[in-house]
Amino acid sequence: MPKAYDPARFERVRWTIYSVLIAAYMLVFFHRFAPAMVSGELTEAFGVTAAALGSLSAMYFYIYTAMQMPAGVLADTLGSRFAVMLGNAVAGCGSIVFGLAETLATASVGRFLVGLGVSVVFVGLMKSNSVWFSERKYGSISGLTLLLGNLGAIAATGPLALMLLVVDWRSLFVALGVIAIGLAVLSWWLVRDKPEQMGFPSVREMEGLPPATPRQQHWIRDLKSVVSNRRLWPGFIYDFGITGSLFGMLGLWAIPLLRDVHGLSRGDASLYTTLATVAFAIGCLVAGNVSDRLGRRRPVLQAGALAYLGMCLGLLLLPWGPGALGLTLFILLGLSAGCFVVAYAHAKEVAPPAFSGMAIALVNTGLFLGAALFQPLFGWVMDLGWDGTLSATGAPVYDAGDYQRGLWLLTGFAALATVASWLLVETRGKNIVED
Repeated sequence: MPKAYDPARFERVRWTIYSVLIAAYMLVFFHRFAPAMVSGELTEAFGVTAAALGSLSAMYFYIYTAMQMPAGVLADTLGSRFAVMLGNAVAGCGSIVFGLAETLATASVGRFLVGLGVSVVFVGLMKSNSVWFSERKYGSISGLTLLLGNLGAIAATGPLALMLLVVDWRSLFVALGVIAIGLAVLSWWLVRDKPEQMGFPSVREMEGLPPATPRQQHWIRDLKSVVSNRRLWPGFIYDFGITGSLFGMLGLWAIPLLRDVHGLSRGDASLYTTLATVAFAIGCLVAGNVSDRLGRRRPVLQAGALAYLGMCLGLLLLPWGPGALGLTLFILLGLSAGCFVVAYAHAKEVAPPAFSGMAIALVNTGLFLGAALFQPLFGWVMDLGWDGTLSATGAPVYDAGDYQRGLWLLTGFAALATVASWLLVETRGKNIVED
């Protein structure tokens, strides 16, 4: 029997910790999608082509990708509290550097620091969820986490377009840096790594289960065990193809596509990315709940991959434009991609509980590797056929054919994820690996 504890106090502590971490995660999403809305300002400020703009935006994803396994190690060894505190502080400094940058090189350094800092937040949050919430509800809490985190992405679409009418982009990123540093202070003050540090029994003990077996070996051996786990790699490829391409598209290229090909203003184009982001957030919440209720992971992931591939083919092949069809394709693109959240529950269930941070980090690496490659590749294939036309301000002008080549890339990423979805093993919502 677990030792006596105050359930009301436990709930207050649990949700306070969750609130601090989710606020940091909302900033992660904001930084991920904001470059799409300020792409015009960045192009004019630094005089860059599509490929260079893609590389600047993807600087976030380069370091984010490289840091996912170290983030998992940090979460599993030093704990979520330290990892998120340090990450917020670094990201805050990076955002300030980005906002004050006068050259492309300085802006790249700032973007790099932002990516470095925020790279540890999600894994730390998911690790915290794994020890503060029941395993039976992990899919649902993961869906809620992505839903709330996506509020930051939503803020980086339509709301950001409105903010840019009254404040310049530089001041905005400096202010975001100050907020992130404030969250670093709150993380150290309020966040704790596990219930036992606050005098509570573990969640497993509350449910009458034995506590998870503590690690018995050095973290390097733990990491090798996770990387060699073949059951994790289909989830890596799944997130690489679906969420990597979605974040790459909505985070940079969707606004220019709608502006240059379909003649929409930034404000009007932001409606499409806003609705796609809202749909993505809802899809995460629904997919997590459906997966928990079914007690199945694989069918939800397969259905999401097939639907996402269908929407990519629609953007590529259908004669869509501004209006109902275009909005529908963007909404369904985001909604279907939301199924990716189940891959995190799947990763946790095919690895020992003590390694959950590293397992989630491995799958998450696929997502950000996909985005890191997608954004510059999209710009590169556009530049391949660019005729050299420049605007009055010296910015490159691209036509529908240039963007069509990028949409072929989007469809290829989706097809890869669809194949990976059929290689996943079914866990039935339970950990299938002994400690």
